[in-house]
Amino acid sequence: MRVHLTVAWLIAAAFSPALADEPAPAPASAATTTKAPLFDLGKWHHAITTASPEAQRYFDQGLNLVYGFNHAQAVAAFETAAALDPDCAMAYWGKALALGPNINMPMDSTAEAPAWEALQRAVMLAPRVSEAERGYIQALAKRYGEPGDPKRPSRAALDSAYAGAMRGLWKRTPKDADAGTLFAESMLDLNPWNQWTNDGKANAGTDEIVATLEAVLAMAPLCPGANHYYIHALEASPHPERAVPAAERLGRLVPDAGHLVHMPGHILHRVGRYAESEKINVDAARVDSLYVERYHPQSVYPMMYYPHNVHFIWSSACFDGHSAAAFAAAKRLETMWTLDLVHMIPPIEFVCPTTVYTLVRFGHWDQVLQQPAPPAELRFTTGIWHYARGLAFAATGKLDPAAAEHDSLAAIIAALPPDAPVGFNSAAAVLRVAGGALKGEIAARQGKVDEAVAAFRAAIAEEDGLHYDEPPDWYLPVRQQLGAVLLAAGRAGDAEAVYREDLEHYRDNGWSLFGLAQCLRARKATAEAAAVEKRFAKAWAHADVKLTASRY
Repeated sequence: MRVHLTVAWLIAAAFSPALADEPAPAPASAATTTKAPLFDLGKWHHAITTASPEAQRYFDQGLNLVYGFNHAQAVAAFETAAALDPDCAMAYWGKALALGPNINMPMDSTAEAPAWEALQRAVMLAPRVSEAERGYIQALAKRYGEPGDPKRPSRAALDSAYAGAMRGLWKRTPKDADAGTLFAESMLDLNPWNQWTNDGKANAGTDEIVATLEAVLAMAPLCPGANHYYIHALEASPHPERAVPAAERLGRLVPDAGHLVHMPGHILHRVGRYAESEKINVDAARVDSLYVERYHPQSVYPMMYYPHNVHFIWSSACFDGHSAAAFAAAKRLETMWTLDLVHMIPPIEFVCPTTVYTLVRFGHWDQVLQQPAPPAELRFTTGIWHYARGLAFAATGKLDPAAAEHDSLAAIIAALPPDAPVGFNSAAAVLRVAGGALKGEIAARQGKVDEAVAAFRAAIAEEDGLHYDEPPDWYLPVRQQLGAVLLAAGRAGDAEAVYREDLEHYRDNGWSLFGLAQCLRARKATAEAAAVEKRFAKAWAHADVKLTASRY
């Protein structure tokens, strides 16, 4: 969690005020001279008090954009609604809502004043609206304090108060799907990306979030926000398949919201439907590409969410053996998150080795060794460069150079600050996975199988200890390497157990299905091997490579 918040704060700082998540704030009562664009965001509707049907339409758009995490565009929609109907309390409520924190971004200090101003306008107009609308306004009033007030509670206290108020609103209005959805989001915001422990236990508040969203979806299965947040609530759980129906619905609900087109991938990747995840993210990237090219949004969205789709294409393609798509996505991603951007936001350095990861994943050893050294200040990327070179040397029988690369990697790990983040984890933690995996491969090539197994087991423990992220912060499951080494050493039974473990973590992945089938053939379990080979054929239907082992 601390690493996640560090990343978010750095992103917010880097893009404020030049590329803040909101347009330049205007007084809440000021009219918007130019209407925000209208998008095809589906049919989700929340009736509000307004004399203007067009203001209602923009309000609905703003709410759906909040649900789709395009908060800057949501602000523009709510501002247009307020310009069309200056007495529309919920337009100002919506703007204040969109300017607040979310699971991916903390509250931006530059948004505090406009959020407060919009909220005060909503409060002033509240006597003119329905009791239900007043409930939303009164709840949101708990989320903000007056900027500059020395007695203003902390952000954590304000967020907690807002969640409590939304819980009360949901209990009073159990047939209001948006009340339940926004209550669930307020709870997710209290503990972002931390609903489940690594051993599958629900953290505090998670059960209430899940139950709330299930109640909402039971009465309103087409609510975009509820489907979105349900995916987030369950993706790191031991049973992500519970969210498959939500994932299958969501992708069709809001066609012009690229992030919502993308979100099913979070579940499809987890349940082993990698080719579908790849396709969905190709679609999401296309939606976001058109949005960026047409409107040139100056916000966090094109920097953060659009590349995330491409990252998902890459990861999904690596898992389903579609090497051409993986290499293309890696190249595209590295042009989107440039070195200049990485220098501004160091935690996104995890993207820098994407091409090197892909070369390793598909065994392009000569090309690995042709990769130039990264800039010296990129210590994580340099560590991965040494790791990849070590694997390439080991795979081609050059064990002394491989050992030297391992030593260079170990030196980087030892010198890294323990809390320097990449993604949701520390750079050192991710590099320890790399170091153990490389050590195991070198020992295996030396014929020291027991030493190799011990090194791989240590790397697996490090990998299993990484904080959940999707795509995973470590790209090549170490169990796939261990299984291949055990099988080559004639220990098919041990390898089989390892592959079955990997298939629990990365369901129906072709790499481990291939290895498992080899193990079953080795122990002459013919019928079961044939069944696994059938699963492998389905998993590998999209692939453009042939396997001889579960890793190259």
